[in-house]
Amino acid sequence: MRMGNEALLTKLREALGNAAVITDSDVTDSYSRDMMPLAEAGRPLAVVLPSDVDGVQATVRACAEAKVPIVPRGAGSGLSGAANAIDGCVVLVMTKFDRILEIDPANRLAVVQPGVVNLDFRNAVEKHGLFYPPDPASYDWCTIGGNLSTNSGGMCCVKYGVTTDAVLGLEVVLADGSVLRTGRRTVKGVAGYDLAKLFVGSEGTLGVITEATVSLRPLPQAPGTLVAGFDRTEAAGEAVSRVVREGLVPSLMEIMDASSIKAAESYLNTDLGAGSDCQALLLCQSDAGGELAQRELAALEQICLDCGSTMTYATEDLTEGKMLLQARRVVLTALEQYGVWLTDDVCVPRTRIAELIAGCERISEEVGLRIAVVGHAGDGNMHPTIVYAPDSADEFARARRAFDAILEVGLSLGGTVTGEHGVGKIKRDWLAREIGPVGLRVHRQIKQALDPDNLFNPGSMFSPA
Repeated sequence: MRMGNEALLTKLREALGNAAVITDSDVTDSYSRDMMPLAEAGRPLAVVLPSDVDGVQATVRACAEAKVPIVPRGAGSGLSGAANAIDGCVVLVMTKFDRILEIDPANRLAVVQPGVVNLDFRNAVEKHGLFYPPDPASYDWCTIGGNLSTNSGGMCCVKYGVTTDAVLGLEVVLADGSVLRTGRRTVKGVAGYDLAKLFVGSEGTLGVITEATVSLRPLPQAPGTLVAGFDRTEAAGEAVSRVVREGLVPSLMEIMDASSIKAAESYLNTDLGAGSDCQALLLCQSDAGGELAQRELAALEQICLDCGSTMTYATEDLTEGKMLLQARRVVLTALEQYGVWLTDDVCVPRTRIAELIAGCERISEEVGLRIAVVGHAGDGNMHPTIVYAPDSADEFARARRAFDAILEVGLSLGGTVTGEHGVGKIKRDWLAREIGPVGLRVHRQIKQALDPDNLFNPGSMFSPA
């Protein structure tokens, strides 16, 4: 016999304590959605904040008995609706899992709980001369668990990869409440399926991650920085292609279009030195150190000049480099000068970045809204951001059309509909289109095998068959 809601709440309180089970709608509503305004969100039955694995297991088992869905959640910094509640669900918040359990400098690894904030973790391992590369834009408040759930990236991806590239092993609570430990602590290992990587990027649809073992790198040298301005977006795109062709791997290579440059300069009340005719800005860094960094920056600068850069400036001063990079980091905040924003997330072949930016310019003219494009030029992951008036239903509708039109352009250029934000609840149809019917069938078969009652985050990534 199915357990009723009141019986479920009683059972959860008995297992976790009254303070860990929240039903006040004023509080639960604040946990009902992430940062993506397009994604629908329901009203949860309760918000549960366990502090140990036993609490997660008890929650999963009780919800399974009651046939009540579970939506795992971290800090809520996501941009796809993957952590959004559905009506009557239990939102399982993992922020109390906030301990770094181990840092092993000799083996360059760490064991960390999912509620640890990314920046706090990076700062902790830095004290041991080590480096955790994934650095999403929200790294000062997003959590490791959320990064794992969406396979987050960031500015350092061009050289160091995304979250999955750092994952060695995971501890996961499965749909029956059992605990799966998968992966390894060794540098190499091919025993069985790579189940750890299966859960990374699964957006809470296959299980609840309660612990991660991640690899670390030696702390890089303080980076040197290069900024290059172009009066044609195509020239900036050619510079990116040349960098890739010639085998240079900067630790960071970002691009900003004219709209994002103007917004950042206005917000920071500064002049980036690119000039009024600048259509694109490349920001590159090298953390190779010493003469190697100097040579790498010089090679990058020469490529930019050869491709028609109208301005280049290189510096080894760390403070100056941080100031230049700040212009890239503040773009989303800077765009709030003009309205609220809706940011997209497409990844295209690096040779086609300029075409994507041109496509966004065309869409901007068609819908009559500002669209600013910034992105990780080193891996082709672009973030076109649409700005609209918060009190205009018409502009919101046009922003939604622009969002989909950008995805259409990305796919037409041989790209993917999400490079690092995830599918969530806003790109389900686009995922089906990208991976095709066979790919979708395999996704559903994996989901059915691990979560036969569709308990975990139903409706995220794809709908049941």
